[in-house]
Amino acid sequence: MEDNIQISVICPCYNERAFIGACIDSIAHLDCDWTKMELLVVDGLSQDGTREIVTEKAKQYSWLRLVDNPKKIAPAAMNIGINQARGKYIVRVDAHSVFPPNYVPSLVHALDNLEGAQNVGAVCRTLPVDNSLVARANAITASHPFGVGNSLFRIGTDKIKEVDTVPFGCWRKEWLQQIGGFDEELVRNQDDELNARTIERGGKIYLLPTIIVDYYARRTLTQAWQMFYQYGLYKPLVNQKLQRPATLRQFVPPLFVLGLLPALPLYLLIVGGISIRYRNIALMLSFPTVHLSYGLGYWVGLIHILLHKKVNVKSCH
Repeated sequence: MEDNIQISVICPCYNERAFIGACIDSIAHLDCDWTKMELLVVDGLSQDGTREIVTEKAKQYSWLRLVDNPKKIAPAAMNIGINQARGKYIVRVDAHSVFPPNYVPSLVHALDNLEGAQNVGAVCRTLPVDNSLVARANAITASHPFGVGNSLFRIGTDKIKEVDTVPFGCWRKEWLQQIGGFDEELVRNQDDELNARTIERGGKIYLLPTIIVDYYARRTLTQAWQMFYQYGLYKPLVNQKLQRPATLRQFVPPLFVLGLLPALPLYLLIVGGISIRYRNIALMLSFPTVHLSYGLGYWVGLIHILLHKKVNVKSCH
């Protein structure tokens, strides 16, 4: 019966044929009572076969629903999912990830038992999509302190910590509705802005180090560039909405772009050393791809803010 549903898992999705099947199957193996749970795959009208895969999976799993997202962006997908969710708890998952059996029950337990918790999340273990040099380099860059700074959910921690953001997230539906859900103007970084609002309203965000999610990094340098460029592009808009910086680490890539010429020899020396350590020459391209794309995106986003122009990127999860 619908009244039995306690937990609603929401997966924003757009053109994820290569990943969505494994994601759904990992969720199917959660240590959960599926008479009390549901999975909503909120799809941005994918055209690559994703919808057909989800439809077939729904024949196998009665708790799975395919929901349309005409706006094709992640924050809209989340808001659609929240509005249609029947559960008391909302757990976000990502199509590029697979989840351990204790993922959902551990998050819900932590949300109910950690002091002041309004969002909890797990550590991401970033993996390469395949064994190519570039795919492996992208995975290393996305989980290395030199690549992503002190983002604890990416680099890991040894104890439960109160943090500024976590991947994906677990909330009470009532809380998400109370603070207004996700900002649909933010195609990227909508989770950072939501988490900042959570903290401003007295909520706490916790990272659980013993819960590990496997996340697959982008396969190519072009895909990595596009993703991190968009992260940088929307960060000034987040800051404008919050009227303050969301984090200090966000300024490193744009400052790097400004100081590129004088810092270049030292930068290449550091990247070269890391490349030798990991025996992957593609890191000489992967690190600059992430840092330059984010930094350039940030400056372009800032210019848009100063010129009162709308930042607009479509079809993005």
